[in-house]
Amino acid sequence: MKFGLRLRGGLLATLIMFGAPVVAPIGAAFVSSPALAQTVQSISVEGNRRVEVETIRSYFKAGPGGRLDQGAIDDGLKALIETGLFQDVKINRGAGGQIVVSVVENPVIGRIAFEGNKKIKDEQLTAEVQSKARGTFSRAMVQSDTLRIAEIYRRSGRYDVRVTPEVIEQPNNRVDLIFTIEEGAKTGVKSIDFVGNVAFSSYRLRDVIKTRESNLLSFLGSGDIYDPDRVEADRDLIRRFYLKNGFADVQVVAALTEYDPEKKGFNVTFKIEEGSQYRVGALDFRSSIPNFDPSSMRSFSRVNVGSLYNVESVEKSVEDMQIEASRRGYAFAVVRPGGDRNFEAHTVSVVFNIDEGPRTYIERINLRGNTRTRDYVIRREFDISEGDAYNRALVDRAERRLKNLDYFKTVKITTEPGSSSDRVILVVDMEEKSTGDFSVSGGYSTTDGALAEVSISERNLLGRGLFAKASVTYGQYARGYSLSFVEPYLLDYRVALGLDLYQRQQLSNSYISYGTKTLGFSPRLGFSLREDLSLQLRYSIYRQEITLPSYLANCNNDPTSAAFNPSPAYAAANGISLASTNGLGCYNDGEASLPVRKELANGKTLTSALGYTLTYNTLDNNKNPTDGLLIDFRQDFAGVGGDVSYLKTAADGKYYAPLVSDIVGLVHLQGGVLTKLDKDLRMLDQFQMGPNLVRGFSPNGIGPRDLNPFGTQDALGGTKYWGASFELQMPFWFLPKEVGLKGAVYADAGGLYDYRGPTSWTVTNEVNAPGCIPSTVNPSSAGTCTGLVYDDSKVIRSSVGVGLIWQSPFGPLRFDYAVPLSKGKYDRTQEFRFGGGTSF
Repeated sequence: MKFGLRLRGGLLATLIMFGAPVVAPIGAAFVSSPALAQTVQSISVEGNRRVEVETIRSYFKAGPGGRLDQGAIDDGLKALIETGLFQDVKINRGAGGQIVVSVVENPVIGRIAFEGNKKIKDEQLTAEVQSKARGTFSRAMVQSDTLRIAEIYRRSGRYDVRVTPEVIEQPNNRVDLIFTIEEGAKTGVKSIDFVGNVAFSSYRLRDVIKTRESNLLSFLGSGDIYDPDRVEADRDLIRRFYLKNGFADVQVVAALTEYDPEKKGFNVTFKIEEGSQYRVGALDFRSSIPNFDPSSMRSFSRVNVGSLYNVESVEKSVEDMQIEASRRGYAFAVVRPGGDRNFEAHTVSVVFNIDEGPRTYIERINLRGNTRTRDYVIRREFDISEGDAYNRALVDRAERRLKNLDYFKTVKITTEPGSSSDRVILVVDMEEKSTGDFSVSGGYSTTDGALAEVSISERNLLGRGLFAKASVTYGQYARGYSLSFVEPYLLDYRVALGLDLYQRQQLSNSYISYGTKTLGFSPRLGFSLREDLSLQLRYSIYRQEITLPSYLANCNNDPTSAAFNPSPAYAAANGISLASTNGLGCYNDGEASLPVRKELANGKTLTSALGYTLTYNTLDNNKNPTDGLLIDFRQDFAGVGGDVSYLKTAADGKYYAPLVSDIVGLVHLQGGVLTKLDKDLRMLDQFQMGPNLVRGFSPNGIGPRDLNPFGTQDALGGTKYWGASFELQMPFWFLPKEVGLKGAVYADAGGLYDYRGPTSWTVTNEVNAPGCIPSTVNPSSAGTCTGLVYDDSKVIRSSVGVGLIWQSPFGPLRFDYAVPLSKGKYDRTQEFRFGGGTSF
């Protein structure tokens, strides 16, 4: 026996667990009569052990004169039963007509245990059940706890769960309560279907909802677990998606779920009535507030005549207008949108009505559920505080900001009546979630080779809303570490301060003959100008040096040295036969390009730069966009001290648009210019391009290149580049949506040119003079090496190709095969390219 005597099956256990209390009928055992008109103090109690006599008597309320009537006795009996403290309560007549209350107390729970649970921990179940150790045992409560445990398992997708409560008797009227659980297999969603959808395919709509179909990789997520609340939320997501795309009359009539015993899972079907698609036919602004010009709100409207009627744009316009009205002193202004449909023309005339709303003030803001996050971290997301005028648009914005923090599973802001009719209380209910991450990442790419990273990060450090991350990278050709810290509210302003410390090492590989070491520090400030517009200011200071294998810089023109290894120029000027030095002297094993060796000789250089990035983002999804525009414009000015001086400008724009049958079009334009200031440009300052500009070319495979036939012919980079790409991304309709595979076809074009780095090198030491090509330096005295010959043709590089994009559970992966159509004479191609990584 595990816990003592265990009650087994049968009638006795049934009576103890779920049998109704045996209560003597008052009409039969006790009859009201003058002889029984007793007071409360004349009630005697039998059978009580823990509950005091006076406590039991207190449930019987005497009437006028301190007498008990039949109604008071009935009410007292019911009240005692409802306490849950007793298994049985009886009222009898004693000697002399005295009232006798006989009770059988419920046992005390010694402890609660769970058996058979593997998927859900004891701690979680203990927190969910109402029965508690050292609490009173109640049959009704145990039954409720049994149903609650089963519901928890159903929420995690296990609908075959069986929960059996068992009781073990212990001495002194104590029991141990054991819940035996048969968890069963996970019950997933086997199919998701849509009925009535014409404008959008079922494949596209599956991308809108959160519920997913079960597949071989479902064990890595929980989206395929059937959750009725999530299915109901999906109905709203589908409706919002249609409203965003002009279907003002859409209705998601039902979400039907049916359990399939053969598949052992659920089939979910959404019934949709799309209606017609509308465009904006007219736009008007009206105001009932004296001296308020409604036309001044036109610039805050995100709705345009002729565009698709978009409910989200209308809502954002209302928010911006209402906030602007508050700024102008109309604290109680309310913007209400209206629309008249033209069913024949399929247009909607939108009217923004600006009226004076009720004068309501915020009395308090109550926070609930934030056990770890500090109150001020939550309150600073509000643009209103206690005592301010109640503004629903600002409240909705605060709720959206709190959700975007990603500190909470759920956030909901509701209102409660205040102390007077013109006062409201804002109640913020939230449920916190884990904000720390530890990851081990691995990947492989054709550029960096095998790569591994270990990182630890915290998005809500110490509950203060701070972000911190530390990572270490070690790979075949790339190594380093980085430390990052972000304070999102600098000095209580909505300005993010970021600090980055990093060290990177890039080793020489098949694409570059040299390696680089970089150690840097960069503080930055981030400003959100609008929801779709942000600005980042930054300062960067970093030290950089070039490393070379010894055989790529081993010229020695000192004939008295044991390491004598003459350059071709020295050999030609002194009549030395290169045959005596393996034919080419120090070029026999190749020699790095002049700009590379000059950087090597210069040693470590310090770059100090100020910069900014302006970003415009209207993408519908940052990870897997199908619609919207993303534009980055950035400039960096180097020369605030340090050894380097330049102005670097670059712009990058991507436009996504849905076309037909779930095919998404992408237009990608990019360009940049490097401008010389008061110091010569280095080779390392130049733009280096390859597949990041035109696919089908190797890293550093495009643009100006050293043509020294005896050297490594390194890519030199350029000061100007441009690129244009058009891509079609399409799903594989024959594969389940959850696999995450889609294909791409594309055409790229671009160019990199105008090298402005070093082309000569003043020689002051002939012992290790640079290995210039013959007859370009006087080997007997100091001079100038001017032997760099390079290709800088303005050839347009172009290619076409296909790609495979996989949003895998192991991270995003992409495979590309591109064929160059036009290229420079000395460009280097790489038709196949692969890259990706994961966190586990």
